[in-house]
Amino acid sequence: MAAGLPLLRRVIAVDAAISRFLHTLFHPYFPTALLLLLEISADFRFSFPICLALLFSPLSPALLPLFSPLLFGLLLDLAVVGLTKAIFRRQRPPYNHSSMSAVVAVDKFSFPSGHSTRVFFVASLVSLSGTAIEAALLELKAGGGLAEQWIVGGDEGRVVEIVAIGVFAWAAITASSRVFLGRHFFLDVVAGVCLGVLEGLVAFRFLRFENFLR
Repeated sequence: MAAGLPLLRRVIAVDAAISRFLHTLFHPYFPTALLLLLEISADFRFSFPICLALLFSPLSPALLPLFSPLLFGLLLDLAVVGLTKAIFRRQRPPYNHSSMSAVVAVDKFSFPSGHSTRVFFVASLVSLSGTAIEAALLELKAGGGLAEQWIVGGDEGRVVEIVAIGVFAWAAITASSRVFLGRHFFLDVVAGVCLGVLEGLVAFRFLRFENFLR
């Protein structure tokens, strides 16, 4: 164990150096307002109420195979990230300015990045739920209205692809912004991305309670 400590310290030092370099390089080129907007979009206190609202929307019956694992997966993410941060207790970068924040931080720990886990959990779940989303689009299209006007012919699959690409783009930009904004170190984000994808797989496989929510 003791032999591994120097290697761990070196990894942490390299991570800190890379993170500061990326923050210094990219932060001037990204408007702070945009970075803060991305921060808000991935905050649990913003995403969870939206998920609850979607459950009561007209889209809910058709998209329950997506909304149910999304709802319970967000709760799983909150618990897993909170527990992991409590175990590792890594401090945030010294150049992180908590006063320049769109949201009130609920903790001072950095590893892993909760925003990164959350956005990649959502992106992974949306990608895995492509069949359910396509079925929902067909159902909405059959009901007429705007869906029938927007989706022509058999373009439902194409729409699902565009949605998935858009969500993954949002996830990648948001995760990167955590380093650019100085909220997290690079490895915090990498760990968050991996954990988020794993959460998406778990939620898709084990947290589909749409029959219970109907």
